[in-house]
This record gives sequence, structure tokens and C-alpha cells, in this order.
Amino acid sequence: MVNSYQPYYTVKQVLQLAGRECNTNLNSHSQRVLQRIKACRSATLGYHLYRCADRACGALRYQYHSCRDRHCPMCGQIRKEEWIEARSKELLPVAYFHAVFTLPAELNQLMMANRRLLYKLLFDASAATLLSFAKDPQWMGATPGIVSVLHTWGQQLSFHPHVHCIVSGGGIDSRQKWKEGKRCKEGFLFPTKAMAVMFRAKYLEGVRQLWKDQKLQVAPGVRIDLLLKPLWKKTWVVYAKPPWGGPAAVIEYLGRYTHKAAISNYRIKDINEAEGMVSFVYKDYSDSSKRKLMTLSIAEFARRFAQHILPKGFTRIRSYGYLANRGRQQRVNQVLQQLDLPPHPAAVNTPVALRLKEKYGLDMYQCPCCKTGRLELMAVHYFSMRSDDG
Repeated sequence: MVNSYQPYYTVKQVLQLAGRECNTNLNSHSQRVLQRIKACRSATLGYHLYRCADRACGALRYQYHSCRDRHCPMCGQIRKEEWIEARSKELLPVAYFHAVFTLPAELNQLMMANRRLLYKLLFDASAATLLSFAKDPQWMGATPGIVSVLHTWGQQLSFHPHVHCIVSGGGIDSRQKWKEGKRCKEGFLFPTKAMAVMFRAKYLEGVRQLWKDQKLQVAPGVRIDLLLKPLWKKTWVVYAKPPWGGPAAVIEYLGRYTHKAAISNYRIKDINEAEGMVSFVYKDYSDSSKRKLMTLSIAEFARRFAQHILPKGFTRIRSYGYLANRGRQQRVNQVLQQLDLPPHPAAVNTPVALRLKEKYGLDMYQCPCCKTGRLELMAVHYFSMRSDDG
């Protein structure tokens, strides 16, 4: 049983203890990502200097800059909330399903050497599978909206590429009319076994084509035909969960999964610097999702964390169907009109200070010393550590 009360540890601390050893065999982009995380919210990245306007107090406050890297567990909360608000204005009052497409472990080595190409293929093959079933009149006869999110990790920080897909229980038909899925009201999207067969075929054919076009990097002596042959007979893991309770539940899901890092700080329960070990909590899905404790060497933890750094500029959240980027808002408003519902209000840029006040009750300009004075900006100092893709 894992003790619920623990000191606060962070991924940043583990990476700092790992030092330069965790940069072994990493490309320059991954090395810069780790450097930014290790420097996050420290003087290394610069700071804003504030002073309390109350003359009786006059306290100084240094607010160190965050790294703003998407792989950092301490960053991205405000950006995530802004993204979720934008997506909430595209949701419809219909059922939404959660589908997951997972790749077999036999492809891991090939994927690690060709991440950009094979991650994209994972997105495209899973979306094409969903759209193919949706267009079949037997199931929907329309084009649904799909939001796909790439995750590359398992609970133990193992390499486990898969995509989570949010799929609307209805779509737009060839006449641009809204059409409900045939069995969505029964809590059924599409047959998962048939989806798994189609997904397997689309992905393996895609790998074969990339190899034929000489776009894949393959280790000496590895034959793609021999690697893929047994995978045609293997059962691939695809499943679709029953629908959520409504758009509000979808937003909650988005908040938990879309901008998630490989591991959250709260899961780290102990760092033993003397022995060079780190312990963290994970869910064992093979044992009724029980919470268990795993202990790794700091070097191994850093290695596992680094293998989930995405290629520079790679987009890990993608939209398909009627939620595809071009003309998305227009299509959503057309459906709302058909359902006799008002269009979603235009997006409003909420200042960070107001967002913190409304959501968390935090006043970022209140002096933490006297609790009454207001903080005034005195100086800003930036120190360069360029972020490639945030």
C-alpha cells in the first residue's frame, strides 16, 4: 500500500541528479528539452522582479521564468486550459466515444528509429479506420468529428505508442446534414474486432510503402518483410469505451489527457540521492489497476523519460472529420443550426492573472509577505535557452 502523504518531488530534480549521463545517445533536440526542464523556474532562465507597493512592506519578489516546454510536468497548465476552452466551443450536445488504438511491441525498435514517420502513420491509420466505419451506412453513413491524442508511454514509463481518440456519435452526411450513429444510443460505436483488423492492415501497408519508398531507417540485417509477416496474424489492441455523459465529461477527459507529460510530479514518491534511486507510483492494469510502487535507478528513470520526447515540431493532438482544421467552426455552427441551437460564442482571450483568480483563487499581484500590498514590476531579465516547439 502506497502512503498518500509524501514530500514533494519533481521530474526536474531527478533529471538534475542524472546530470549529463541522461544525454547519452540523444539527439540535440532531446538534449535541449532536458536542459530546459532542468532549468525550469530557476534563475537560469531569467526572472521578473516585483516590489510591494506598500511602503511599510516593500518586499521584493523574484518570479523565475518557466521553460514552457510541452514535455515539462510543471509547465503548460494555462496553455492547456486555453486549448480546452477553444475545443469546448466545438462540442455538440451528442454522445462522444473514447477509442484507443495501440501498436504491438514488436514495432517499438523500428518506431524509435523513425518516430516522425511512424507516429504520423499511427494518427493517419487510426483516423482512416474510424472514418471508414463511420461512412458505412450500416453504422453511421456520415463523417464524425475526431480529436486524436498521441501517448507514447505506459504507467511504468515504458515505450508504449498509442492514440486516444474522441469520436462523436454522429456526423455530417453527403448532404451536409447531421446524422446520428445507428447504434450510438445503445452505447455502441463500431465493432472493435473489425476495426482492429482494418487498423492493422492500414498500418502495416503504410510501413511497407514507406520501406518501398526508402524512407525508413532500419538497423543493418533487419528485413522489413520478415518483421511484418507475423504481425499480420497477431491480434492488435483496439477498443472503444461506452459514451461519456455529455460534452462536460469530454472536457474533463481533455483536461486529463491532452497536454499530459510522460509522468506527473505527484507520482514521484521518493528520491534517494545517496543510492541513486527514484520511486514512483503506477497503476498495474494487469492486476485490477492497483496502485503499486516502482523503484528505478536515476539513470534508468532519465532514460525512460527521454524516450518520450517528441520530434521537434511534431503535433501530438490532431483533428479529423468535421473537426478538421479548415472550415471547422463553420461546419460546427451549421450543425448547431440544424439542431435548433445557438452558435457557440466567439473565443475570448482571458488574461493569465484573471484566469488564475477565477479558477484557483490566486491573486498573482498580491504581496505574499503583507497580503495587502500590490506587487509592481521593477525589472525583467531574460537568459537565453531557446525553446524549439514548446
